[in-house]
Amino acid sequence: MLKKRRLRRVTALLLVGLGGLLMYLAPGDGAGVVLLASGIILELAGIVLERKA
Repeated sequence: MLKKRRLRRVTALLLVGLGGLLMYLAPGDGAGVVLLASGIILELAGIVLERKA
């Protein structure tokens, strides 16, 4: 995985930010559910990367 702490932290922040943006912009129809799920997965990936820092 990512060994350098700074790169891992920047990547984690980008994933959390992108996940939050996807959740915020998700519309209320079927495509919105996909965007919301994608946002949640990105947020979790960012949190996992940050915890390993």
